[in-house]
Amino acid sequence: MIDVTQDIHSLTTFKRNSSELMKQMKKTGRPLVLTVNGKAEAVVLDAADYQLVAEQLDAIAGIRRGLDEVKRGLGQDFEEVFDELEREA
Repeated sequence: MIDVTQDIHSLTTFKRNSSELMKQMKKTGRPLVLTVNGKAEAVVLDAADYQLVAEQLDAIAGIRRGLDEVKRGLGQDFEEVFDELEREA
């Protein structure tokens, strides 16, 4: 979770103090929010945290695709799938 008192910085501040802010991010485990003219413009994440977020978004997208397929009447009933797997085994 972002701490609004410590994790929001202007892009200019980030440019001037990138090394220290990166150390802060690693130490706290929280992302940095970078602003331009007072508006949030970018979020800087640790690479491992980005990977985790990307994997979670990919999983959510897969679930949404599956739900959409169900709405469109595509796919198989789970009992049919298990019956088919048993026949193949």
